[in-house]
Amino acid sequence: MTFYFFLSSLGENKYLCFSNINTMNLAQQDWVDQLTADTNAVILDVRTAEECSEGIIPNAINIDIYKGQGFIAEVDTLDKTKQYYVYCKSGGRSAQACAVMNQLGFENTFNLEGGFSQWQGEVGFPL
Repeated sequence: MTFYFFLSSLGENKYLCFSNINTMNLAQQDWVDQLTADTNAVILDVRTAEECSEGIIPNAINIDIYKGQGFIAEVDTLDKTKQYYVYCKSGGRSAQACAVMNQLGFENTFNLEGGFSQWQGEVGFPL
């Protein structure tokens, strides 16, 4: 599998290519079961602020993947020893985010298949 991730920052356009990235895509029940049992988990929402205003998975932190290089800079400050449960609206951007995170040295990233649009669990709202 190959992901192409377009970055636009300060007038520079860059493409990063990630080949053979092993991101674990999990169906919602598996994602929730694993998350619930995981004492080292962080939930990461990579949607825009506007999308988050429609609701979030409780306890998620938000870093908008559309920030490009800003996304990479913010993600790179996170604790790489944690396990990250990542979601977006439908699962595509979160798969890209997992690939970027793997490239940055994060070993444990789990993509929510179907994303927030298919989420059946509890929903919170940002303050």
